[in-house]
Order: sequence, then C-alpha cells, then structure tokens
Amino acid sequence: MASKLKAGIVGGTGMVGQRFVQLLDNHPWFEVKAIAASSSSAGKTYEEAVRNRWKMSTPIPEQVKNIVVQDASKVEEVAAGVDFIFCAVDMKKEEIKALEEAYAKTGTPVVSNNSAHRWTPDVPMIIPEINHSHLDVIAAQRKRLGTSTGFIVAKPNCSIQSYVPQLHALQAFKPTKVVVSTYQAISGAGKSFAEWPEMVDNVIPYIGGEEEKSEQEPLRIWGRVENGEIVKADSPLITAHCIRVPVTDGHLATVLVSFERKPSKEQILEAWRAYRGRPQELGLPSAPKQFITYFEENDRPQTKLDRDLEGGMGISAGRLREDTLFDYKFVGLSHNTLRGAAGGAVLIAELLKAEGYIQPK
Repeated sequence: MASKLKAGIVGGTGMVGQRFVQLLDNHPWFEVKAIAASSSSAGKTYEEAVRNRWKMSTPIPEQVKNIVVQDASKVEEVAAGVDFIFCAVDMKKEEIKALEEAYAKTGTPVVSNNSAHRWTPDVPMIIPEINHSHLDVIAAQRKRLGTSTGFIVAKPNCSIQSYVPQLHALQAFKPTKVVVSTYQAISGAGKSFAEWPEMVDNVIPYIGGEEEKSEQEPLRIWGRVENGEIVKADSPLITAHCIRVPVTDGHLATVLVSFERKPSKEQILEAWRAYRGRPQELGLPSAPKQFITYFEENDRPQTKLDRDLEGGMGISAGRLREDTLFDYKFVGLSHNTLRGAAGGAVLIAELLKAEGYIQPK
C-alpha cells in the first residue's frame, strides 16, 4: 500500500482506546493521526494524558506520544484530519448516539466499540467472519444521515464472541435452544485488580445488561437486511447467565445447545475446523488463519493459556460432548479486549477498507 489510511481514535485515553493505540502501532494499512478525548485531556500530549493510567503491557508507541489530544466534542476539527475514526467513549447512550452520528455526517466512517447504535435499524453490528453481508444496509443509513461517504458500523458485545462463532458454524443443523453462562474478565469492566481489589478471591454473579445482550445480540447477528433495515432472527431461543470472575482478560462460556437436526460429534468438529469467513478469504491483516480452534484436552481451553490464540483474535472451543437434557454441551473462549473489543473493531475497519467502504478523503 502506497500510503496508509489516516485513523482517529475518539475516546483514546480509556482502556479500549489505549488498546486501539497499541494495535495500530505499525499496522500495515492504518496510521493513527488524531486522538480525541474529554475536554480534561484536550490540549495535552497523548503521553501526558495517559501517563499515570496507561494499562497496556507494552510501552506507549513512540509515534503517538506527542500527538496533541483533541476535544472529542469538536467533531469538525477532529474529522478534518482523518479518513475514519474508531469510537470508544464513556458517555451516556444518547450522547454517544448523537456524537457518532455527528462524525458520520461529516462524511467520516465510524467504527464503534460502543453499544449505543447496536440496535439502530440501519446500523450493521458486525462480526466480520459471520455477517459481513449486513454491510449492505450502509446505503440506507447514508441516505438517512445525508452523507455519501460517512456511516456507522458497530461491534457487538465482547462476551457473545466466546460462543456465537461456534454456533454460527453449525447453522446448517439449525440450533433451536441455547443455554449459555459466561465467566467474564474484569477488563470487560475497564478495570484492573489494582483498581478493583474487591474482585480478588471473589465472583460476582451479576453484570448489568449483559444477560439481555447475550440473549438478543446473536439474533441480530443472524438477522437479515430487508427494506434498508436489519431484521433480527427468530431463533434460536437463548437464555444466559453472566458472571464476573477474578481474571484479567478473557471471557469463557459454557454452552448447552439443541438442534432441529442433531449432528454427530464428528460433524460438529469438522464444521468448526473448516469454517472460514470473509476475513480469511480476503487475508485481512488482523484475521486469524484458523477462526475456531478445538482443544481435545479435557481441561482446555483455559483462559490464561488460550486467550491469546492467533494474537488474541482466534476463538477456542473444547469439551464437546452429548448432554442429558440438550443435544450437546461445550466450552468456548475469546479474548475480550482483543477479539471482543479493539481488535474486533480493527478487523471490521480492515473489512470495510477491503470492501471499498473506507477510502482516503
């Protein structure tokens, strides 16, 4: 590529924003040219703004240290210097909706890590390997927003990516009922153990809003584009428990599933092994070569051992066996701040670039 696309990160000082900065360091297609945050960080260099709260395991990349943080509310100024933005802000839902639409109306594509637009009818919510065809709805969204180049694409909830890919690979057998329990890392709340000592030696059996997202967002992922909107699927019926556990990164899921047409264990394993999505076909830079990896060992996948599979972008599965009440049960795992958050959004941006939706301004 002769020149890289200019990326902006709105909400660049928070944990997910920092992960974007880390992942985009030396990215082959994208280069961070603008970082925006709240007015309290605006005017400082990025290094100054995050000096006492940098949470990544690697140092602040040299090329962003001296970028002067802009005020995220000054939409026109931020948008003027970039080809597209990643958005990961901590604001009220309606404020996020308005902010992201304001950026889109400047003609700037928005890849959102936030939940605000996940149920906006003409905003696609994308797992690139699963429902890239939902990008077709962008034309209707652009018409509504009055722009020829701007739009919003949302990334789904981080925890559903620990089990939805495995179920999606089995769609030919028509899953009908799913019971899922997710065991979610503290970074999903944007925290570390130093900031949340109450989580040490503790499990909290409630995460606000997570169970509703876990039950409903997969149905939107499996929905269809119709008359300029995404219509969610009717099945399978999903019920969920979501639990916070004392783990830094990685969301693990236990899954029970029944099918309209019950497959054999060998058919399931072959479907997982063979599954490839659009990112693998296109050879996108952040795409895992093997989307779903099955572990034969009885004690795998383990969060600590397996969350970084394929650079944190791979999905794990294990312990597949028949069940007494449902057809099968298995364990899934995904890295919540890589595949589930910033990494998943970077992969979406790569898909958008490859499909011609993001271009130089």
